[in-house]
This record gives sequence, structure tokens and C-alpha cells, in this order.
Amino acid sequence: MGSSIETAGQLEIVGVLRDAKYNSVRDPPPPTQYVPALQRPLASALFQLRTVGDPAAVVGAIREAVRQIDPNLPMMDVATQIEQVEKRLAPERAFAQAYATFGGLAVLLASIGIFGLMSYSVARRTNEIGIRMALGARRQDVLRLVMRESMLLVVAGIAIGLAVATASSRLIASLLFGLSPTDTMTIVEAVALLVIVSAVAGYLPARRAARVDPLVALHYE
Repeated sequence: MGSSIETAGQLEIVGVLRDAKYNSVRDPPPPTQYVPALQRPLASALFQLRTVGDPAAVVGAIREAVRQIDPNLPMMDVATQIEQVEKRLAPERAFAQAYATFGGLAVLLASIGIFGLMSYSVARRTNEIGIRMALGARRQDVLRLVMRESMLLVVAGIAIGLAVATASSRLIASLLFGLSPTDTMTIVEAVALLVIVSAVAGYLPARRAARVDPLVALHYE
């Protein structure tokens, strides 16, 4: 900044910095102008110090140095850069933890639903399974049949979920930071997790169906 600021109201640009975010990581960086403190005195000041060891160990010495310069100058809000960053990211971390919790509950509910549905389907088809096994079907065949039906439901659910997620990408984008709503790797990992969990949830009723005694199944109503 040049001295012409007080004469002609003009500013001399001595450097340009890249965009930086301060208060919010979601909002775009606002236009910011840095002015030397001697040309525009402020009611408060911010000092940054670099330490070799633990920053908390030198706070007392810093307070003493400030007191010697001006005993009436209060020193407030002493914090490290890491603490400042953590404070700025606290809302984002809370949102992320909430989303992870809700996602885990959704996976749990989906697993319980698939397990209950397949158990109900196996119970209703116990007589049919007994007839199949009496006619020569092996346990592996019954297991494969039940698992195939279970995974067809999972595939249909994943297809519907992907379609809904793609259609609501604009809404999802407003809830994310540093991540695209259509991020391929994230979608692949989520689908793989659902497939694995659903396969386990469907395997248990399928294994029980494969162990049905044909004679008992034929008399089952």
C-alpha cells in the first residue's frame, strides 16, 4: 500500500494471494483485501508466533512479554493453528458423524429387512423345497435358488437407489464438502458394502432352507 491512500484515496497493489477460506468451508471465498496495520489502525490485533516445541509451554512467556510491553493490553483467545482449524471444521465433523450414523442405521435396517423377507419366503416355500429335494435337488441347488432370489432383490434395490441418488444430486451436493455427489469410488464402495451385507443377510435363511429334512418339509403346512 502506498502513501497515496490518504491523499488521493488510491491503493497500490503489492501482491496477489490465492483464495482462502476462513469461517466456512462450504461458502465460496469472499473478496478480501489486506491492508497494513499502520495505514488502517484496528481496535484489535492478531499476532502469530512459531514455536519449536509444544506451543502450550510458551503461553506463559508470551503473556509475560506482552505484559512488559503494555500491562493494560489484554491478551485473549490464545489458541494454536490446529485448534483454530479444528474449531472451523467442528460443524463439518458433526455433520459427517451424523451422516455416518444414519447410513449405518440404514444398512442395519436393510439387512434386517432382507433377512426377515427371506426367512418369511423360505417358511412359505418349505413344502416346495421339500418336494424339490425329494425329487433329487441337492442342498447346493436349494442354497443357490434362495440366494439368487435374495440377490435379485438387492440388485433391484441398488438400481432404484442409484437412480434416486442421481436425480437428487443437486440436493446431495449442498450437503457435501470436497466430494462430488456422483463420486465413482464412493458409489462403488457403498454398493459393494450393501452387496456384502445383503449376501450375509440372505445366506442365513438360505442355509436353513438347504438343511430342511425332505420328509419334514413334505408334511409342513
